[in-house]
Amino acid sequence: MSAGATRRYRGAVRCPYCQTAEDKVVDSRPADDGAAIRRRRECLACGRRFTTYERLEELPLMVVKRAGVKEAGIQRAVTHRPVADGAVATIAAEIEEELRAEGAEVSSARVGLAVLERLRVLDPVSYLRFASVYKGFEDVTDFEREVAVLQKSTEPKRHPARSR
Repeated sequence: MSAGATRRYRGAVRCPYCQTAEDKVVDSRPADDGAAIRRRRECLACGRRFTTYERLEELPLMVVKRAGVKEAGIQRAVTHRPVADGAVATIAAEIEEELRAEGAEVSSARVGLAVLERLRVLDPVSYLRFASVYKGFEDVTDFEREVAVLQKSTEPKRHPARSR
């Protein structure tokens, strides 16, 4: 819709002053580094101007879990570890972006592997903490096996019970 065009909205955008749904767009420009469009509007009823922002509505990311899986959180794994402030939020945002590109539904196994990949680089102890819950360690040999995997330069191997 070009600047100056008139449009009738069906309950979506109303003038904040008189509540009329008829306005015209007098200016549009990118905002938030291209993540939104800022629109200046003029109400056709009262003549006052107001600003709206149009943003892409992201679809929720649905994690498909197996019944009975224990929860293992990134925040809990890094508790009392020398991890930079904001690192957990950064990891979560990276994983969400990566998985969103794969589709609307992802398995909890895929989420867990993505967390393990990042914790492995961030902090080995946090990696072991998360892996112990995620992979369901039952004894010391499970920790020994995972430490051996951690010391290798390859990425963590997929746990057979988690790849469903």
